[in-house]
Amino acid sequence: MAREKPFEVREFQPPKGLGRMIGIGLVALVALFLILGSFYQVEPEEVGVVLRLGVYTGDTAGPGLHYKIPFVDRVYKVPIQRQLTEELGFRTPGLPVRLEVARQDPKDESSMLTGDLNAATVEWVVQYRIVDPYKYLFRVRNVELTFRDMGEAVMREVVGDRTVNEVITVGRQEITQVAFQKLQELCDHYETGIQVDQVVLQDVTPPEPVKPAFNAVNQAEQEREKLINEAQSEYNQVVPRARGEAEQTVLAAEGYALERVNRARGEAARFSSVYEEYRKAPEVTRRRIYLETLGAILPKTGRKVVVDDAVRGLLPLLNLDAGRAAPPVRPAPPEGGGP
Repeated sequence: MAREKPFEVREFQPPKGLGRMIGIGLVALVALFLILGSFYQVEPEEVGVVLRLGVYTGDTAGPGLHYKIPFVDRVYKVPIQRQLTEELGFRTPGLPVRLEVARQDPKDESSMLTGDLNAATVEWVVQYRIVDPYKYLFRVRNVELTFRDMGEAVMREVVGDRTVNEVITVGRQEITQVAFQKLQELCDHYETGIQVDQVVLQDVTPPEPVKPAFNAVNQAEQEREKLINEAQSEYNQVVPRARGEAEQTVLAAEGYALERVNRARGEAARFSSVYEEYRKAPEVTRRRIYLETLGAILPKTGRKVVVDDAVRGLLPLLNLDAGRAAPPVRPAPPEGGGP
């Protein structure tokens, strides 16, 4: 059996035309790469900011398919029609976050000191839009982290000017309004190209170690408010009633005084008129007054019998006290006047 000859590389001869085929393939790949790199797509809610050799030329591409010079032009897509959100003091589970934000501890952002030197845990959301793509991209380095730092600084300043009760209860609306204004002023001052739409406080609570004591204080304050309201309700019921009764008593006294004065004046006028008549005819007036007085008194004295002093033995016949034992009748004294 014949033995095969071993293969030697130096004796290898490539097929004719292989080098040309490889060259054509490389040129085609480069051409395809240049063609694919010459076009870019801008979404409806975005604009494309074009840099040529690293310099902004003022060109801004709207939504759609556009052409750029490969290796010369660079396009940054900015979502100017989308409302963006930054969560500070907390992170919503499941939502994607940037690596720089993920490395930050939310507790470091949410822990704040109030104006009365109390600690509070503040969680809030800032909603904003990009209104100037050029400023957003080139006026501030790492604008997103800078914006978060500005939002945290503003919120710490606003919370530090208020008491813990204002931060947790009654002052939430005012805090959001003041923080919104101050944050927008900072964005305009640093030319970030950002317009703040809204600042919303998500949750404001005392820190976990002091939460039981804070709840006890709140319960005591609520009990105090309850007692004050009950006392105010009792006051509103008793005081107006007492004032009404006092006013009624005063009006009754004034009416009684007016009645007595008018009656006294009438009696004085009547006495004066009677006196004038008496002066004109004293005897007639005296008799009339006597008869009027007897006419007013006698009906109140009961039954009266007037007899002559000379009549004797008349009393048993009159039967003045019917149904009662008649008292003994003392005999009349003799005419001689003896005992």
